[in-house]
Amino acid sequence: MDLILIMLGILILVIGVLVGVAFLTLLERKLLGYIQIRKGPNKVGFSGILQPFSDAIKLFTKEQTYPNYSNYMSYYFSPVVSFLLSLLIWLLMPYYFNMISFNLGILFFLCCTSLGVYTVMVAGWSSNSSYSNIGGFTVSCSNNFLWSKISFNFIVSIIMIMSFNLIDFILYQKMVWFIILMYPLSLCWFSSSLAETNRTPFDFAEGESELVSGFNIEYSSGGFALIFLAEYSSIIFMSLLFVLVYLGGYNMDLLFYLKLSLISFLFIWVRGTLPRYRYDKLMYLAWKVYLPVSLNFMMLYLGLKIFL
Repeated sequence: MDLILIMLGILILVIGVLVGVAFLTLLERKLLGYIQIRKGPNKVGFSGILQPFSDAIKLFTKEQTYPNYSNYMSYYFSPVVSFLLSLLIWLLMPYYFNMISFNLGILFFLCCTSLGVYTVMVAGWSSNSSYSNIGGFTVSCSNNFLWSKISFNFIVSIIMIMSFNLIDFILYQKMVWFIILMYPLSLCWFSSSLAETNRTPFDFAEGESELVSGFNIEYSSGGFALIFLAEYSSIIFMSLLFVLVYLGGYNMDLLFYLKLSLISFLFIWVRGTLPRYRYDKLMYLAWKVYLPVSLNFMMLYLGLKIFL
């Protein structure tokens, strides 16, 4: 019976994530429309509210094509693996139902998301197109640099609470949110999340102006839809993680979901506002800004732990 309840809970979670992704895409298209002084989707359903479902039906019913010279198995399965990995990290979330609790939750998150780089790289390589190849290898290089910075940010937070369990972040933020104690680190974490999810201004894997469409140029129909779903579910999860670590943790109340929606809104606002970064400037930012800030905070909190 317990196993059935766990499976049922996971199914409800996956459906919730997919519906959340659908309405996040609608929110993005509406906001970008108003930022660019146009209407956005407004025909399907009331004020365009059914547009994401219409797009999903269109994408999954289109003919599946694949290049003649592609490495077929890698090409076919890399979007599937990418989507599964993006759903797997959501197992960290259901604290108050299913009784799932990871004592090493942060390590589980780092392991799953670091594998996501390989799916993008394999997708670009297996398409056997020069544009997709460049997009895949670009994102793999930039993510390797940025992943160390995200890990350093986490190490500072772990030093604060001395635990890898994300539930402990709730207990330690009862009195004061960590964003007040670690404001510069929270900004570093947010911008690193933008780069990790391949969002503007760090969308080097999908640079339309340079790489046509980047690593996913040869994908159509279901493969493209799965890549799209993986990216947007990662955006929602990174927003969730920001709320967990810096904005008071996880509570089953309206305020938690408002905070989550606000961070997801910031992802879209940045896309509508900022131009794309140059690749060398990202490397400069990672090595000469993020790394020193993270190391200085680490030394500060280590010192506080030792002396207090």
